[in-house]
Amino acid sequence: MIRIVIADDQQLIRAGFSSLLNAEDGIEVVGAAATGTEVIEVVRRERPDVVLMDIRMPEGDGLWATEQIATYPELADTRIVVVTTFEVDEYVARAIRAGASGFLVKDTEPVELIRAVRVVASGDALLSPGVTKRLLERFARGSHAAVDDAILSAITDREREVLALVGQGLTNAEIGTKLFLSPLTAKTHVSRIMSKLAARDRVQLVVIAYETGLVSLGRAV
Repeated sequence: MIRIVIADDQQLIRAGFSSLLNAEDGIEVVGAAATGTEVIEVVRRERPDVVLMDIRMPEGDGLWATEQIATYPELADTRIVVVTTFEVDEYVARAIRAGASGFLVKDTEPVELIRAVRVVASGDALLSPGVTKRLLERFARGSHAAVDDAILSAITDREREVLALVGQGLTNAEIGTKLFLSPLTAKTHVSRIMSKLAARDRVQLVVIAYETGLVSLGRAV
């Protein structure tokens, strides 16, 4: 059962999301909140698998709440999907840096919202197609001309290869095919890289790949 907490300052949105998600097999909404401080309390109490987080809320917005939730070790397995009407690059970048595993706009089709919940709960990550390219461009602008060995020194040469492929958006199966590894071995490499680089999920690995210069737009190291 995928346990969900919904954070939005509009009661209608909370009710709509709850009705939609509770109608799905294997999904249960276990809590809701209207403010940033309230969602932290609810999440700490319920320890859900996924939080659907609005950005603009009183008493601490959703980005602040995401940052706070990410600091609690006991909530390391809780995934946050930021859901907002504002597809603003700065919001997306801050949300990902804060620890969000996904970003969707509120006009997303219901089937895509349900898919997002299942994808994030399984340990993967996602972004609205409309923001992905711009987000990577934003991070890539600040990347170094040469690979940043200071950050990447924590991982092996093989893990650098895997990280570069994650940065290009390849799945574990595709990485396995590319490097002549089994999908399980590729998954193990990805898990080890996340641990070594203190990344919560694949989205943050993609960001690291671009920020360190291991991958740049149109080119992989």
